[in-house]
Amino acid sequence: MLKTLKVPIGFAVALSSAVLIISIAIVNKLDNSESVIEVVKNNTAALSNSLALQLSVMMERNPGNITLLSTLFQPIKEHEYLLSATLYDNNYNVISAVQPERVLETSDALVPKSPHNIPFGITQYEDVIVAHQIVGSNLYPMGHVVIYIDASRVQAMNSARQLLEQLPVFLALWLLCTGICIFILYRLISPLASLGRFTQDVFETKDYALRSSLDSSNEIGRIANNINSLLDAIEVELLVNFEQRQTLVDQQETMSRLANFDSLTGLPNRQFVLDNLRLELARAKRNDEDLLLLFFDLDGFKGINDSLGHETGDLILIEVADRVQCLLRDGDLFARLGGDEFLVLPDRDATADQAKSLATRLITAFDEPFELRGLSLTVGLSVGVATASDAGYDLSELMSNADLAMYRSKARGRGSYTLFTPDMVESHKRKLHLANGIEQGITNDEFVVYYQVKVNNDGNVIGAEALIRWQHPEFGLVMPNEFIPIAEQGGKITAITRWVINRVCMDMPDLKRWATGAFRASINLSGHDLRSNQLFDHIYNTFMLYDVNPENIEFEVTESAYLENFSLSNKFFRRISNMGCAIALDDFGTGYSSLSYLTQINIDTLKVDRQFVTEIQSSVRSRLVTGAIIDLAKRLSLSVCAEGIENLEQWHYLIEHGCDNVQGFMFSKPIPINDLITSPCQYKAEQFA
Repeated sequence: MLKTLKVPIGFAVALSSAVLIISIAIVNKLDNSESVIEVVKNNTAALSNSLALQLSVMMERNPGNITLLSTLFQPIKEHEYLLSATLYDNNYNVISAVQPERVLETSDALVPKSPHNIPFGITQYEDVIVAHQIVGSNLYPMGHVVIYIDASRVQAMNSARQLLEQLPVFLALWLLCTGICIFILYRLISPLASLGRFTQDVFETKDYALRSSLDSSNEIGRIANNINSLLDAIEVELLVNFEQRQTLVDQQETMSRLANFDSLTGLPNRQFVLDNLRLELARAKRNDEDLLLLFFDLDGFKGINDSLGHETGDLILIEVADRVQCLLRDGDLFARLGGDEFLVLPDRDATADQAKSLATRLITAFDEPFELRGLSLTVGLSVGVATASDAGYDLSELMSNADLAMYRSKARGRGSYTLFTPDMVESHKRKLHLANGIEQGITNDEFVVYYQVKVNNDGNVIGAEALIRWQHPEFGLVMPNEFIPIAEQGGKITAITRWVINRVCMDMPDLKRWATGAFRASINLSGHDLRSNQLFDHIYNTFMLYDVNPENIEFEVTESAYLENFSLSNKFFRRISNMGCAIALDDFGTGYSSLSYLTQINIDTLKVDRQFVTEIQSSVRSRLVTGAIIDLAKRLSLSVCAEGIENLEQWHYLIEHGCDNVQGFMFSKPIPINDLITSPCQYKAEQFA
């Protein structure tokens, strides 16, 4: 109810001063009452002595004159405090009296009413003072005088008079004391009020840098110092909290950036673009509009990443992001989905023609090589374009369609773009079906090995290349160029290779019985096989299981697969060679590597790729390259096998230039073993004339 301490403190001071003054007045009254009683006693003694003396003189001069004696009592009758005055003879018989009835009216039982009970002298009984004096001398007493004085009236009258006299003094003292105390208290409390205003200012302004200027050594000063110390602590804590909050904000921004943007290129990431795509698809569907999506990745990026390191690969990705962003409009969304995969969502008003134009500009922008660390690196793009309407405005379907179109671009030779068409879905479903059925196909023995014979210059069969086919229960005979890439992408190619090795080893007794001379069955290995640590052990154990002579087996590997894992390939083929198997380098001349690696590898045969053989009759350059390959092999003491022989002229040309062995449709297409062992083991030129 009270908003300030000054009022209750002032009230308490005033009350305390009043109590003090009243206490002083009471003590003074008590002291004064005692003094009054003494004065009354003295006056009563003087009065009784004077009256006894007068009566003694009067009784000596006029003995027995009672009337004259009564006149002596008349003067004291007017005494304002007198209760009664009585003259007794020696036998205590009343001679004369003034107001004796008032004594009888006294309520105090202690006051004696009979003179016999009253001692001589002055005696006080509570509020009554009694004087008993002898008239005459003690030897010759003539009577007794007894006077009753009302002391209470004396005290009351004296107290009233004293109160009237002292009241102004007491009032002045009370006011003075109260004023002084209140002034002192107000002076003491004023710093506290100032401190209160200061704390209120701090509360209202929230400025914790404010400090109290109150300087005092008393408790209030210590409170002010404590408040300043508390404000120091609060300011420090606020600073710490601000820094921590700022750190949290920065961390939140960083987390938001990491959650929505790619840390390497700064582009929106998969999560960000998918969230935006969902909104855009919903908007487009609601407004009956269409959206275009461009999906692309880098051609040859994996080889650069593996050969030059991930740091170089990261620099290329940054450069890719910069190049593409220069080609886009402000409204286009460009994101990195992961690895070397990127996505472009053109602005809402983009048309199919604009998307095609953008795809062309993207591909063209990468004709210029990247100049990094002194290297000139060329990276192409394969772009897939899909529309939201073809995907039914479904996000996953749209992404899948764009991905399918991109891989169709890769299948067409890379460095191109492809617009999605619904028939691609069926092709993709076929691939998925094949990918999911490989393991079951191996388990159910659905794969079949076909053999294509190899003949020497005399036309004698000296070996056969094992080529796998898949007798699929739904799709019929599936060729390896369809399911082998799928198996490589799914990591299942090694299982197929092992199955082929087992099948060839099982067929080896029939092959050796059919062949009239030395015979080698060739088995193809992929780059994935060369990275397998258990493949050599499997080959060795299989040879032991089927009692196969390693000299009857030749392993073929493409030039690109060999060089992709050069150190692993060298180590693997060294062990294979030590075991007795032959090694052939397939598709020689189609790679992009230096020929210096030929001095570092251990192979037995170079196989001339069919693209050179096919153009021997029509291209001088092909004839020159083929001749150079054969000459190079001879100088390196390697045998040469040419594939793709389709006519007699090609065979004669190769024989003339020193080719050792050939294979092709002119002699035999790949056929099952049952057909092979019923076919001839020797071919003459006359047969093809």
